[in-house]
Amino acid sequence: LMKVIKLPELRELTTFSNSTIYRLIKEGTFPQQIKLSERSSVWSMEEIDNWFQEKKDLRMETRL
Repeated sequence: LMKVIKLPELRELTTFSNSTIYRLIKEGTFPQQIKLSERSSVWSMEEIDNWFQEKKDLRMETRL
């Protein structure tokens, strides 16, 4: 079962504003939303977790 979250929870998890989230998506550096309907989008929690892990891994690499 895929866990998904909506924008308010995504903002809380990342501490990013809406504009930052959508800018990063446009830049290709953040997971894209999944459109459920014309006005409803969600994000895969697995993809968000992976994005956080990549950031953590980058942090560890810069310490070496």
